[in-house]
Amino acid sequence: PAFYYRPKNAAAPFPVLIVCHGGPEGQSTPSFAPLIEYYLGELGIAVIFPNVRGSSGYGKEFLELDNGAKREDAVKDVGTLLDWIAGNPELDARRVAVSGGSYGGYMALAVMTNYPDRLCGGVDFCGISNFVTFLESTAEYRRDRRRVEYGDERDPAMRELLNRISPLTNAGKIKKPMFIVQGKNDPRVPVTEAEQMVGAIRANGVEVWYL
Repeated sequence: PAFYYRPKNAAAPFPVLIVCHGGPEGQSTPSFAPLIEYYLGELGIAVIFPNVRGSSGYGKEFLELDNGAKREDAVKDVGTLLDWIAGNPELDARRVAVSGGSYGGYMALAVMTNYPDRLCGGVDFCGISNFVTFLESTAEYRRDRRRVEYGDERDPAMRELLNRISPLTNAGKIKKPMFIVQGKNDPRVPVTEAEQMVGAIRANGVEVWYL
């Protein structure tokens, strides 16, 4: 499921911005957002908000479809969305970017590493770049709750999986420019998550703007 906002005063095919919600147990719903209106009305960009596996609002079974070892199944849902974009003549599959904040920032990074040839750029707001370093450094009051969702990094098998699927491990696959935004004093996703990702992407010679 996804919400698709299309420009009214621009000529197709439209460039596309995919916006991934946070949570992960969040949900995109129709609402008025001035920034989205700017993309639509002034820039002529179509905007799509997917509710990938793990989103709330679709029942408990759907909510748990991305837990632990099933994390990348949610990323595959964006891959399916990219297929849909490619088959839609009013959308320009050559000009697609992905963005998101917090968990949505992880999704943006993961989509950039899993589908590097199908995107022209990405924006990560306060995203998780490595699940192990995130779980070890997020505020202590949150740690056990996050382990239920992502997996317990203290278990060797889960630690190996979390490291393997983390965007930081796969940063070498990112080929297109990124804009990374991070709050320096964020207690939820520490600033180190952004800093290590910026360093890894720049080490590969890919352009990154960091705020």
